[in-house]
Amino acid sequence: MTEQLAADDWIREGLKALAKSGFTALKADPLAKGMGVSRGSFYWHFADLGAFHTAVLKRWREIAAEQIIADVEAAGDEPLQALLRRSFGARLDLERAVRHWAAFDAGAQGAVRAIDRRRLDYIEQLLAMRGLAPATATARAQILYWTFLGFTLSGAPVPAARLQGMLDELLAMVSA
Repeated sequence: MTEQLAADDWIREGLKALAKSGFTALKADPLAKGMGVSRGSFYWHFADLGAFHTAVLKRWREIAAEQIIADVEAAGDEPLQALLRRSFGARLDLERAVRHWAAFDAGAQGAVRAIDRRRLDYIEQLLAMRGLAPATATARAQILYWTFLGFTLSGAPVPAARLQGMLDELLAMVSA
């Protein structure tokens, strides 16, 4: 690379490496080699590996929760249906990688807990907007989220038509 890298370039590369190879790939040397630069650029932007990991986790939280919520809100479709389509239709390699990382790292564990809470709160809000009582919305949000986590961790691809049928059933179950 001939142009000067920004911290954002390193974070993007870190997210790709994390999704592809796991958290052990989040090191300055291999990332620098992959980007065709010296690791001096890395240390120009990040005081140490811990600061880089914190930035990667922060970006993951932005794209895996806040960006999805913003997209759902902007879509104009029925929000819960749009959220289900978006969540269950996405590639989830990065989600699996961060959750695996969380088993070994307190910072990743904190990021996972925070994103889980944010997502659950949002699902509860969507269910409440559909007229469900608070206790029912809380219970069904948890069930929906556990379903998403099971789907994420299974890693098994589901054909689009079958997935749509499953999402229709999920929506019917939590809305009843």
